[in-house]
Amino acid sequence: MVDLRNAKEALENYLDGYERENDKVKLKIIHTYGVVECSRKIAEGLKLSEEDCKLAQIIGLLHDIGRFEQLKCYDSFEPETMNHAAYGVKILFEEGMIRRFVKEDKWDGIIKMAIARHSDYSLQGITDERELLHAQIIRDADKLDNCRVKLENPIETMLGVPEEAVGMSEISREVMQQFENQTSVLLETRRTKMDYWLSYLAYFFDINFKVTYEIINDNHYVDKLIGRIPYINPKTRKEMERVRAELNQYIQLVLN
Repeated sequence: MVDLRNAKEALENYLDGYERENDKVKLKIIHTYGVVECSRKIAEGLKLSEEDCKLAQIIGLLHDIGRFEQLKCYDSFEPETMNHAAYGVKILFEEGMIRRFVKEDKWDGIIKMAIARHSDYSLQGITDERELLHAQIIRDADKLDNCRVKLENPIETMLGVPEEAVGMSEISREVMQQFENQTSVLLETRRTKMDYWLSYLAYFFDINFKVTYEIINDNHYVDKLIGRIPYINPKTRKEMERVRAELNQYIQLVLN
């Protein structure tokens, strides 16, 4: 059986090598455990076996392990500074660190695939059903806890500017077009801080399980995330009301 307690102890030992009181590091530590909990809720909601429920939580625990080195080296979450998923796979599986967290190797393929692909634009190309299942769970769990992250943490910690500066900016036409097409936003197309904020909402179009949508709906995440920014720019305010209406309608259609 997957030993979740041992994995958590090993992660705590690993984190001792980083500046835990740094705001961004602290954010990611809290996020890691938040994703573990979201993974548990999704897996149990899907009525998976105990082994798969524990495995989903292990993947949640390790999915962002590459982020800590990214912050140490670059003090940034930006993808151009480091591919944190690829780095996580490197230290866990190429350098053998996975054995600190999971003693047996029988789940290595599933864990590796889920971590490697958790931040990809899509999951196309995964043919193994169990690998695909866990890749889908971690993506949903990551998005769920990122809703909490975006609501609880200072905007400046996440986006590098005060919330008023975000609300003054506009949404790029290319980014709004992707939202209107009901797709996730390609990271490289983001130009303004509002592009970033809208991209966090557009990922609701890329949710895999109804149970995840139920959690999003129960927590009113669409309305809360949209209400998080003071829209000083009237054009942006008007566009975000359209975003609110379209997303809420989309989620209700999924649930009904």
